[in-house]
Amino acid sequence: MDEQQFRRNVDSAMESLKQSLIRAEDSAEIEVEESGGALKVNFEDPPAIFVISPNAPVQQIWISALSTSFKLDWSAIVSGFVLAKTGEDLKTLLSRLINEQLGEQAVSLK
Repeated sequence: MDEQQFRRNVDSAMESLKQSLIRAEDSAEIEVEESGGALKVNFEDPPAIFVISPNAPVQQIWISALSTSFKLDWSAIVSGFVLAKTGEDLKTLLSRLINEQLGEQAVSLK
Protein backbone atom coordinates (compact mmCIF):
# COMPACT_ATOMS: atom_id res chain seq x y z
CA MET A 1 0.00 0.00 0.00
CA ASP A 2 1.41 3.38 -0.92
CA GLU A 3 1.48 6.36 1.44
CA GLN A 4 -1.55 8.07 -0.13
CA GLN A 5 -3.67 4.93 0.21
CA PHE A 6 -2.53 4.49 3.81
CA ARG A 7 -3.47 8.10 4.54
CA ARG A 8 -6.96 7.62 3.03
CA ASN A 9 -7.47 4.40 5.01
CA VAL A 10 -6.23 5.87 8.28
CA ASP A 11 -8.20 9.11 7.89
CA SER A 12 -11.40 7.16 7.30
CA ALA A 13 -10.74 4.78 10.21
CA MET A 14 -9.85 7.56 12.64
CA GLU A 15 -12.87 9.72 11.70
CA SER A 16 -15.24 6.76 12.07
CA LEU A 17 -13.64 5.89 15.42
CA LYS A 18 -13.90 9.50 16.62
CA GLN A 19 -17.63 9.60 15.83
CA SER A 20 -18.18 6.28 17.63
CA LEU A 21 -16.25 7.49 20.68
CA ILE A 22 -18.22 10.74 20.79
CA ARG A 23 -21.46 8.73 20.83
CA ALA A 24 -20.02 6.51 23.59
CA GLU A 25 -19.45 9.56 25.82
CA ASP A 26 -23.21 9.43 26.56
CA SER A 27 -23.06 5.90 28.00
CA ALA A 28 -19.67 5.85 29.72
CA GLU A 29 -17.52 8.10 31.88
CA ILE A 30 -15.09 8.98 29.10
CA GLU A 31 -14.08 12.18 27.37
CA VAL A 32 -12.70 12.20 23.83
CA GLU A 33 -10.26 14.76 22.44
CA GLU A 34 -8.59 15.12 19.07
CA SER A 35 -5.07 16.53 19.05
CA GLY A 36 -2.54 16.60 16.23
CA GLY A 37 -4.12 13.71 14.34
CA ALA A 38 -4.36 11.55 17.45
CA LEU A 39 -7.40 10.71 19.54
CA LYS A 40 -7.26 10.71 23.33
CA VAL A 41 -9.77 8.95 25.55
CA ASN A 42 -9.69 10.37 29.08
CA PHE A 43 -10.98 8.51 32.12
CA GLU A 44 -11.68 10.08 35.51
CA ASP A 45 -12.23 6.96 37.63
CA PRO A 46 -9.94 5.16 37.55
CA PRO A 47 -7.78 7.88 35.98
CA ALA A 48 -6.14 7.06 32.66
CA ILE A 49 -5.56 8.32 29.14
CA PHE A 50 -5.66 6.11 26.04
CA VAL A 51 -3.97 7.47 22.91
CA ILE A 52 -4.87 6.28 19.40
CA SER A 53 -2.56 7.54 16.67
CA PRO A 54 -1.52 6.70 13.13
CA ASN A 55 2.11 5.80 12.52
CA ALA A 56 2.73 6.50 8.83
CA PRO A 57 6.32 5.17 8.54
CA VAL A 58 5.17 1.65 9.48
CA GLN A 59 1.60 2.05 8.15
CA GLN A 60 -0.08 1.13 11.42
CA ILE A 61 -2.47 2.58 13.97
CA TRP A 62 -1.05 2.46 17.47
CA ILE A 63 -3.08 2.39 20.66
CA SER A 64 -1.41 3.13 23.97
CA ALA A 65 -3.69 1.78 26.70
CA LEU A 66 -3.51 -0.21 29.93
CA SER A 67 0.30 0.14 30.03
CA THR A 68 0.54 -1.61 26.66
CA SER A 69 1.10 -0.62 23.05
CA PHE A 70 -1.22 -2.23 20.50
CA LYS A 71 -0.13 -2.02 16.86
CA LEU A 72 -2.81 -2.56 14.22
CA ASP A 73 -2.07 -3.32 10.57
CA TRP A 74 -4.31 -2.74 7.57
CA SER A 75 -6.23 -5.81 6.46
CA ALA A 76 -7.63 -5.78 2.93
CA ILE A 77 -9.79 -8.78 3.88
CA VAL A 78 -11.82 -6.80 6.43
CA SER A 79 -11.05 -3.36 4.95
CA GLY A 80 -9.87 -2.11 8.31
CA PHE A 81 -7.06 -2.01 10.82
CA VAL A 82 -6.64 -5.25 12.78
CA LEU A 83 -4.55 -6.42 15.73
CA ALA A 84 -2.84 -9.52 14.29
CA LYS A 85 -2.43 -11.19 17.69
CA THR A 86 -6.20 -11.36 18.40
CA GLY A 87 -7.84 -10.64 15.03
CA GLU A 88 -9.77 -7.75 16.61
CA ASP A 89 -10.52 -4.73 14.45
CA LEU A 90 -9.92 -1.19 15.72
CA LYS A 91 -13.36 -0.58 17.24
CA THR A 92 -13.69 -4.06 18.75
CA LEU A 93 -10.27 -3.79 20.39
CA LEU A 94 -10.87 -0.29 21.70
CA SER A 95 -14.31 -1.30 23.06
CA ARG A 96 -12.67 -4.13 24.99
CA LEU A 97 -9.89 -1.89 26.33
CA ILE A 98 -12.30 0.85 27.44
CA ASN A 99 -14.55 -1.69 29.16
CA GLU A 100 -11.53 -3.23 30.93
CA GLN A 101 -10.50 0.23 32.14
CA LEU A 102 -14.02 1.01 33.37
CA GLY A 103 -14.53 -2.45 34.89
CA GLU A 104 -17.91 -2.83 33.20
CA GLN A 105 -19.43 -3.45 29.77
CA ALA A 106 -20.34 0.20 29.19
CA VAL A 107 -19.17 0.65 25.59
CA SER A 108 -19.75 -1.09 22.29
CA LEU A 109 -18.21 0.97 19.50
CA LYS A 110 -19.94 0.61 16.14
